[in-house]
Amino acid sequence: MSKIRQLELGDLTTVVHYQDDGSILLNTEISLDPYPRSILDRLEHWAKITPDHNFIAQRDVKNKGDWKFLTYQETWHSVRCIASALNKFSLSVNRPLAILSGNSIEHALLGLAAMYLGIPYAPISPQYSLSTTNYSKLKQVLGLVTPGIVFVDNANIFSKAIQASLPDDVVVVCCSGEVEGYQSVKFDNLLHSSINYELETTYKNIKADDVAKFLFSSGSTGVPKAVVNTHRMLAANQQMIVQTYPFLASAPVLVDWLPWNHTFGGNHNFGIALYNGGTYYIDDGKPIPSGFLETVRNLKEIAPTVYFNVPKGFEMLVKHLREDDELRNIFFSKVKMFFYAGAGLSQPVWDALEEIALETCGERIMILTGLGCTETAPSALFTNRDGGFAGWLGLPLPGIQVKLQKAGAKLEICFRGDSVTPGYWRNPELTTKVFDEEGFFKSGDAVKFVDEQDPQKGLMFDGRISEDFKLDTGTWVSAGPLRAKFLNHFGPLVKDVVIVGRDRGSVGAMVFPDVDYCRTQYLNANNNLIESDEAVLANPEIRKCFKDLLASFSSASAGSSSRIDRMLLQHIAPAIDKSEMTDKGSLNAAAIQDNRHTEIDLMYQNPPETRVILI
Repeated sequence: MSKIRQLELGDLTTVVHYQDDGSILLNTEISLDPYPRSILDRLEHWAKITPDHNFIAQRDVKNKGDWKFLTYQETWHSVRCIASALNKFSLSVNRPLAILSGNSIEHALLGLAAMYLGIPYAPISPQYSLSTTNYSKLKQVLGLVTPGIVFVDNANIFSKAIQASLPDDVVVVCCSGEVEGYQSVKFDNLLHSSINYELETTYKNIKADDVAKFLFSSGSTGVPKAVVNTHRMLAANQQMIVQTYPFLASAPVLVDWLPWNHTFGGNHNFGIALYNGGTYYIDDGKPIPSGFLETVRNLKEIAPTVYFNVPKGFEMLVKHLREDDELRNIFFSKVKMFFYAGAGLSQPVWDALEEIALETCGERIMILTGLGCTETAPSALFTNRDGGFAGWLGLPLPGIQVKLQKAGAKLEICFRGDSVTPGYWRNPELTTKVFDEEGFFKSGDAVKFVDEQDPQKGLMFDGRISEDFKLDTGTWVSAGPLRAKFLNHFGPLVKDVVIVGRDRGSVGAMVFPDVDYCRTQYLNANNNLIESDEAVLANPEIRKCFKDLLASFSSASAGSSSRIDRMLLQHIAPAIDKSEMTDKGSLNAAAIQDNRHTEIDLMYQNPPETRVILI
C-alpha cells in the first residue's frame, strides 16, 4: 500500500461481552484519563501557559479582510469582562443566553462568558430566523429555553424574527443595529466593561454536572429537542478524543466552517482547538456553490493540521484541489488527518483525496470518521486505523460503554458514559423514553459488525431504525444503507433521496436532484437554456440519464428489498418551514413523506403518472 503520512493514534482494543438476553456490550481496554470539571479550565490554563498563542481568528471585513486574532490571554480577559457585564442582567438556567447568529469571535466570547458565570447558552441556527417567513421553529426553540438575553450580530437583519418570537422584556445584545421595542446593548460595551473579580468565586464554584449549553437536535427524525450539555460532557468528550488521536494535543490548527449550533462544529471542532491549545480559524465559507470560494481562499492562506468537513464539503474540495496547484500545495503541506461526519463519504471522493495527496506530497492522508450525536457531546465511536471505507464507524472511545440491543432484525447502538446527556430540557417524558433500564441512551441508529468473527474490526452503519419499513410482501427494507448506495451510484446528479414504499409492492425513490448541475452538464452544452427547475427535470435527455442510472442500479440488486423500480424527481426543494429539512441540510424523511403523500401515491398508481420514471 502507498506510503501514508504518520500520526500518533491511541489504542481502541475493545472488550466484547455477549449477554444472555441477546445484547452485546463493548468497551475499550483503556480507561479514560482524568479531565477538568469544565473546558473553561483549559482556557484559563492556556492563558497562563501560552498567553501569546493565537486561539481564534476571523477575517475582519472592516480591515480589508485581514485576519483578526485573539490570543489565549486576550480571550480569557475578554471572557471575564463580558461575564462581568452579563452578571447585571439576572440570567439563570431558566433565563439563559440565546445566540441567533452564526460563528464569530463575538459568538465565541459570549458563549464562554455565559459558561464562566455558570449560565447556559443556546446557539440557535440562523436559518430559523433568516430562511423562513413564519418563524415556527424559532418560536418553538426560544419558547423552550426562555432566554433573558439574545445575541445577534446585526440587529436590523434579525429584528423581524425577534419581534415575532420573543417578549419585549428580553435584552438584545448586538454588534450593530437595533430592534424597535427592545432594550439593545452593544457588544463593544460588554467587551470593555471592568472585570468584577468577585465573579472568580462564581466561576470556581461551577460543578461538572451544571448545564453548560443547550444544543438543539437537528430534527431529522422529528421536532428539534433541547439537549442538555453539561460541563462534564464537554470536558470528558475532549479527553476521549485526544486519547484516541494523541497528535491533536500538539496545538492543532483548524480552518472550520461547521456551525456552532451543531455538536460537530460547536463541541467537537471548537472544543478540540480550545482543549489542546490550538488555533481555530473561522471559515465564513460553506459547501455550496456561492460560498465555497471563501473556503478555498482561506485554505490558500492557512494550512490546517487536521481538516474536518461533511462529505459534500470534501466533494467540493476535491474539485478545487484538482484545478488549483497553489491550493493543493498549501493544503497538503501540514495536514495529518481528514475527518468526515454527518453522512457517509462516497468512495469516489475518498479515492480522489488519496490520489491527489499522493500526486502532491507523495503520501496518503488518513481519512477517519466515527459515530456520535448531540446527546453524546458528540463523539462515541472512532475509526483509528488505515484502510477504512465508507460506512465504517470504528470502536468505542475510552470512557464510553456501548450496548447493542435487538431492534427487530437489527442492532440498535446505545451509549453510557460521562459524555452522555442527562436528558432533554423541560421534557422529562422524552428523557425517560430514550434511556433503558440500565441507563444507556438509545440512539435510534442501527449498526453491525464489519466482521462478526473479528469484533476488533469495529462497527459499521446499518441505517436509522425509524426509517426502515416493510413491503406488502412482509420484506424488510433497510432505508439507510439503500439511500447511501443510491447517492453513491447517482453521484453529483442527486442532492438527496427519500426511500419510500411502506406497505407497497416495491421500493421507490423521491429524488431531489442537483438541478443546477443537471442544467449545466446536460443542457447548456447543447445550447438548450431552460430556466425553470421543473422544465429542466422534464427534459427528455435528463430523464433518460436518470432512467439509465436507475436501471443499472437495480440490475445489480439482489432482491426486492434493495431494488428500486420507480422514482419521481422533485423540483420543489425541501422546506425548512415544513420541517422537511433541518438547518444543517439533512432531510426529515418522515415529514417529507407526510407532506408529499400525494406524490408518493402518484408513483404507485396504475397506470403510472407520466412524471414517474419506471424500469
